Amino acid sequence: MRSDPKTDRNPTRSVKVGSVTIGSGNPVVVQSMCATKTTNVEATVAQVSQLAKAGAGIVRIAADSERDCEALAEIRRRCPNVNLSVDLQENYRLAADVAPLVDKIRYNPGHLYHYQRERPWRDKVRFLADVAGEHDCAMRVGVNCGSVDPDQRDKHAADPLEAMLESALEHCELLDRLGFVRYCVSLKDSDPARVVEVNRRFAARRPDVPLHLGVTEAGMPPEGILKTRSALEPLLAEGIGDTIRVSLTVPAAQKHEEITAGRQILADVAGGGDRSQAVRFTHPTKLNIISCPSCSRVENEAFVELAMRVREATRYAAEHPITIAVMGCRVNGPGETDHADLGLWCGPNSVNLKRGTTSLGAFSFDEVIDRLKAELDELIAHRG
Repeated sequence: MRSDPKTDRNPTRSVKVGSVTIGSGNPVVVQSMCATKTTNVEATVAQVSQLAKAGAGIVRIAADSERDCEALAEIRRRCPNVNLSVDLQENYRLAADVAPLVDKIRYNPGHLYHYQRERPWRDKVRFLADVAGEHDCAMRVGVNCGSVDPDQRDKHAADPLEAMLESALEHCELLDRLGFVRYCVSLKDSDPARVVEVNRRFAARRPDVPLHLGVTEAGMPPEGILKTRSALEPLLAEGIGDTIRVSLTVPAAQKHEEITAGRQILADVAGGGDRSQAVRFTHPTKLNIISCPSCSRVENEAFVELAMRVREATRYAAEHPITIAVMGCRVNGPGETDHADLGLWCGPNSVNLKRGTTSLGAFSFDEVIDRLKAELDELIAHRG
């Protein structure tokens, strides 16, 4: 589904993704990502169809193994008319297997260091660009606050947003030199104010590159929707942003709510709607629970339930300016909980608990809530 805020848009280049085109004044495209296991073909096909029916212009699916690639081939066969994007995890070389099956490839610059560590990241990007070009795919350079390129992170330790920005810019420059310009960029953070700032910086430096907007780990509705609104509405009103995703922690059967929320945000921006409810999330001063969107990377189906249990169990601390992060997998969990006061990330059989960057150990799903509350109480007492 495409919708168009009634405002002057950044004069970006156009990027064709299957049957839709983002950028260059085209209507903003709303997209989402499957929360099913990619290898569960029946469930994933059903979810792709559900999201497309709800109005998703692009549907993203994760691939992290040969089995995922084999499943994706069948998913594509059964969903021939949906614009599919693949989310590459740690093995960038899987692009050669999935590119013939999809319309867009998303990679994370920080994750390029995880596989074949001895190979320069520029060679890996060249490989991705060659594969995408050969198979008529667009690409997204997906920069995320919890997995920033380590060289840029160290170089800009005093300004994490600058590290994200410079990572995106150097990938853009390389792709341009390689002659591959069919790409967009995303710069995502769990803090709406940081999302606004870093995307404004990027748009000022590269107004020609289409932007995919979103708040990573926005959390459960309704708070997750309000957080996303507080970031996306001012950017869209300024003409920044060409495709959006509302990342919500919801059960797989409710994933279409991301599309509903995204379409409503666009409609409200176009109509000059009231932002009073969302504004308070731009600078949160109370308990802030961030949680990743349920997706195919989640290693235990109890993750969404865990996030809901954390929210219920910590309501007594609602007036305290404390951030709790709940993450669903090993890909993003360890890094993206570092900036929270308390963090939980799920493995297949246990939950890893952290206080800041310090690991407190792994706990069962049944016992982790009590340990979390004990740490929360101690943190509240320490801060007075």
